[in-house]
Amino acid sequence: MSSTTFSGPVNSTAGFVGTLTGTAIVTTYTVSNAPSAATAGAGSVVFVSNGAAGSAILAFSDGTNWKRSDTGATIAAA
Repeated sequence: MSSTTFSGPVNSTAGFVGTLTGTAIVTTYTVSNAPSAATAGAGSVVFVSNGAAGSAILAFSDGTNWKRSDTGATIAAA
């Protein structure tokens, strides 16, 4: 099977099929410099270094806000 390297955002309207081998790296932001969740679009994923009351957390866009992956609460630095 061949492999493909992408740079920049990758959008899929039908999902991805296959097996991820290795690691997936998402862009790191702070709460204050995270892009607009609305612009990123629902389902987008980022790593927020201080989004869980100052601790690091994976977050997803619900189309309006960045939500913590552990609780579903909106990210916050404090």
